[in-house]
Amino acid sequence: MLVGEVFSSYGAELKRVEAELANIFASDVPLIPLVGQHILGGGGKRMRPLFLLLSADLCGYTGDKRAVLGAVIEAIHTASLLHDDVIDEAQTRRGKTASHVLWGNHMVILIGDYLYSNALRIAVGLKSQKVMDALSEATTRMTEAEILQLSKTGDPEITEDEYFTIISGKTGVLISAACRIGAVLAGMPEEHETALRDFGLKAGIAFQLADDVLDYVAQQAALGKKLGKDLEEGKITMPLIHLLRDALPTERDEIITIIKEASREEKDDSRNGNHLARIIELYAKYDSIAKAMKTAQNLIDDAHQCLAIFPDSSYKDALKTLASYSMQRKS
Repeated sequence: MLVGEVFSSYGAELKRVEAELANIFASDVPLIPLVGQHILGGGGKRMRPLFLLLSADLCGYTGDKRAVLGAVIEAIHTASLLHDDVIDEAQTRRGKTASHVLWGNHMVILIGDYLYSNALRIAVGLKSQKVMDALSEATTRMTEAEILQLSKTGDPEITEDEYFTIISGKTGVLISAACRIGAVLAGMPEEHETALRDFGLKAGIAFQLADDVLDYVAQQAALGKKLGKDLEEGKITMPLIHLLRDALPTERDEIITIIKEASREEKDDSRNGNHLARIIELYAKYDSIAKAMKTAQNLIDDAHQCLAIFPDSSYKDALKTLASYSMQRKS
């Protein structure tokens, strides 16, 4: 099964999710739906809602709440992106001008807050404590991860465990919540709920790890943002952690100098370009990219094993395909 087939087979329902997402942006304050139009017009694959829809189908739930909660999950994700772009001073998002560039940091942070609160308000209305447990745990850990990431900016001593804590919170926990909610909606036993929760967490961590690799190896036009942005922002991701571990002492000193210079406030495109080229050269020498992707593949294999409790079905195959998508991405 190809990932494109999975997305296309859920096209009609993802449109319903899109309509529910527009409702979350609804407000008597005109700027909120205006920013919503800008963001929704930028596209996005709606991968997180698709994880929820597939998990619900795997467990046998076909009711209306799945589209509503798919939109809630996507709204929480979108709110986190709005905040991230302000923190990172990103100029573009999915190839379009970032919202804070158009409307200012203060306004966009508040709109992100509105998305969080309105999404959770809608979820509360569905009157499921388990759903709220999943969403509140996810949003708490997402915020913790962003704070930890900021505290580790430009820190070459970051550990693998700290990195995994960061990416678990950035991406893993929300996909985990989406999958768990599919089981909750169907009233599945605890062990099935746990299996989908763990599947989503591992798939989400693998997705973020692969995304961090793409920051160095993707085609810039397809990626929709500047290559090497993580390095420029002082974010130490898995390829760089591997490189710092494997490099010769003199090379490690050079890498640390590059990281520290990249973390400075003033930006020099020529210098940054030279730094990126040198890091990519060292990546090739030590196979850092391949090692990082091997870690991602191991996580995906583990995620697939989490679904062993469920009988074979097209929905189970589709979930596995979606989890494996991170290894096939070019942007």
